[in-house]
Amino acid sequence: MGNIESIVDSLENRISKVLHKLEVLKQTNAKLSEELEVAQNKNLEQEQVISDWAEKYETLKIANSILGSNESKRETKLKINALIREIDYCISQLSE
Repeated sequence: MGNIESIVDSLENRISKVLHKLEVLKQTNAKLSEELEVAQNKNLEQEQVISDWAEKYETLKIANSILGSNESKRETKLKINALIREIDYCISQLSE
């Protein structure tokens, strides 16, 4: 009878340890999930900043070429031509 009690006590002890580890893992998982969400939000913000700076850079390149910079005159001409084509398309859509 004492042997059965020691086995039951041992099982209860092991179950208690497993439940404790499970709770610790749940807490760790929740913490890591929160950290992941924060990191993803920060990543999205940084991607937006990069996108904004890329747009500003392209605008600056166009402005420099219009002001007489020889570096990107071809790109500016292509951009202006693309804008003219878009305007022509809009005009043709309105006239229909």
